[in-house]
Amino acid sequence: MIELLAISLATASLILGGAALLHLFPGFGSPGRAFSDWLSRAPGLDIVVTIFTIVPLIVGPILAGWLGLLAAIVGQAVGLQLWCWSHELANLESIRGPRIVKVLNSKIGRFRNHACLWSMTPAIPVFWIVRMAEIFLWPAISGFGRLPRYNHAEWVNCSRQKFEGLVGHDLVWCLYCDWMTGIWSLGTEMLRNIESFYCPIRFYNGKKCENCKIDFPDVDNGWVPASGTMADVVQVLDEKYDGKLNGWFGHPHRAVPLSINGKPLSPDSPT
Repeated sequence: MIELLAISLATASLILGGAALLHLFPGFGSPGRAFSDWLSRAPGLDIVVTIFTIVPLIVGPILAGWLGLLAAIVGQAVGLQLWCWSHELANLESIRGPRIVKVLNSKIGRFRNHACLWSMTPAIPVFWIVRMAEIFLWPAISGFGRLPRYNHAEWVNCSRQKFEGLVGHDLVWCLYCDWMTGIWSLGTEMLRNIESFYCPIRFYNGKKCENCKIDFPDVDNGWVPASGTMADVVQVLDEKYDGKLNGWFGHPHRAVPLSINGKPLSPDSPT
């Protein structure tokens, strides 16, 4: 029991101490601000997220098995809640004003709102695994397939901490969404290349085509109809790829306009 309590306390201390350092860095002049800015985007942000969210989930089980994992999770929750309260107390003027949490509590009830938010936390390791795939798998995929490479910092970054009046509870969850959205968007962008390069064929399920075209615009901008032939697929691949730059049909590196059913789109047409 003492060992489990120690794991929880150490994890909570990691959360609070790490958060305190993140607050302090900008105060150390231009070097501190530059370092803080580096930590707010990939790859610095990857390190921060890993330390706060994943390291305890690895160390806890190593020290005390499944109970160690539970103790680490409890420590994370306690550390997070203590930071929220501390940050709100340090920004009393903001918490007395308009807040996201107040509005949503009034819309669906305090319990439902907070239960919904906490239900999202188990997804953190899932997004982290996706992020690891982007870091470690995409270089090989893009290298072998000559698919586009990306500046991850343009996608995976956090900036909502700069928004005026966003404090405590609201700030934590907005930063979570900030991080999560960047990872998912970058992953979707990478998958656009894979889908159009290897499988430019529309689905037989029309509803699936309609749903997927939001994230995979080439569904309507060049993929072969489900009623087409392999000759049509070969023709699309031959027309769309030169073997050097093999991005999805709407990727910015393409100089030629998109087309639908062989008819060119104007440069101003939506993709």
